Amino acid sequence: MTKPWAPLFEIPWVYRAWQAPFHERKLAPVLCQNDMTKVRRVLDVGCGPGTNAPHFRGTDYLGVDINPSYVAQARKRHGLRFEVADVTRHQVQDEPFDFILVNSLLHHVGDAECDRILAHLATLLTPDGRIHVLDLVLPTRPSVSRLLARMDRGEHPRLLEAWQTLLGRHFEADVFEPYDLGLAGIPLWKMVYFRGRPRHERGAS
Repeated sequence: MTKPWAPLFEIPWVYRAWQAPFHERKLAPVLCQNDMTKVRRVLDVGCGPGTNAPHFRGTDYLGVDINPSYVAQARKRHGLRFEVADVTRHQVQDEPFDFILVNSLLHHVGDAECDRILAHLATLLTPDGRIHVLDLVLPTRPSVSRLLARMDRGEHPRLLEAWQTLLGRHFEADVFEPYDLGLAGIPLWKMVYFRGRPRHERGAS
């Protein structure tokens, strides 16, 4: 069931204002554990109004999102390549990418759609490429973090073990790191960072 406040976040400036206090903290595991100077071609899946784009200036970047208003504002603000696309229904057609970012998208879709998206993204990576997934974890015990996960407009926050299983069906993990996201040292959400390569690459050097 759609939450009554969810449509507000389809407005680009509302989404950007809500994300502003948390965005850098959310991306911190990616920025800390990867040499961003070596990134060449980036696919930013579910890019929103371009909140991740400043970290990829100087790369061959493509951001895709289902929301035309997000994409229009991203183009205006960042001057990079953005396209309107529903990745749950249509495949991205492009040259391979060495860095695919999926930031807080998958808790909006069910397992079957996730499997379709992840299986397709696995075909878009270069041999040395990696997928980077950041997403919302549903805590097992009652807490503020569990309440906020349930209130999120995404209908599919998952237990940590469920994320491990879902992502592991398609990718061999280099990193699977739970972390807290909050303000002033107060954890508000539980998150997970996953970095991996396609399972068909298993055993490659």
